[in-house]
Parts: sequence; C-alpha cells; structure tokens
Amino acid sequence: MSLADRVDGIVHERTQTAGPGLDLTVDAVHALTAPGAIDFGGGELDPAETTPLDTVKNDPDEDYGWWTLSPGTYLVTYNESLTGEEPVVLQPRDALVERGASHPTLHVRRLPRVPLTVPEAGLHLKENARVSTLVER
Repeated sequence: MSLADRVDGIVHERTQTAGPGLDLTVDAVHALTAPGAIDFGGGELDPAETTPLDTVKNDPDEDYGWWTLSPGTYLVTYNESLTGEEPVVLQPRDALVERGASHPTLHVRRLPRVPLTVPEAGLHLKENARVSTLVER
C-alpha cells in the first residue's frame, strides 16, 4: 500500500505527491489561550485551551485567505487524515523551515494537532499551504 492510499482528504494529489513523501496542507491554525496540564500518572491531563484563528482575504475574489501569525507557538490541523497501523515520519517542509518557522518531527500513526513555532519576524500562511511532509520510515 502506498502512502497516498493511507491518506484521506488530499487537496491536490499530483502536487502533494510530487516530491519525496506526501505533503500535508493546513486546515486551521489555533492560538493557545490557556495552559494545559500534565502530571506524572496521567490522571490529571488537561488540554491547553485554544481559539481558532480567522483568515483574511487580500482580495474578496480570492478562494483562500491568509493567517498573519505573530511570533510564538500555535497548533495547526491538517486537511488530511492518516490511516493504517505502520508509523510514518511527519516532518516540516523545507519551505516552512526556510522562512524561520518549524514544527517537531514526529513518528505518527494518526495526524495530531502539531505545534507550529513562528519566528520573530512572523509568518504569512495561506489556507491549504503545504507545511509538512509524511515519509515512510
């Protein structure tokens, strides 16, 4: 089974599979608004509170808007979802890293919300931008 067979919600398969692996696209960006909690035994795990951020269109005729992100950490969700039991590697795309932003490289069986770190200069991020890549281990 190919990696593309394990991913649902692909926006544009030819573009997302053009390089090594399969690129993932941003569906939503969430600001962290209150801290979560982690304890030793796991009985007091509380998620961080988040608020989804709105996009702004530069032109009303555009199909997609932009998030203007200030420096800090956000949680991103993807348009795509992953199935299957074999773990794959989720890593930031070079285009993201070259703009000073990043997220951790993870070994995943499902696609979690991923912390996106934005540099001091900020980041303009368009809806459906390809920010991550899945590759087989």
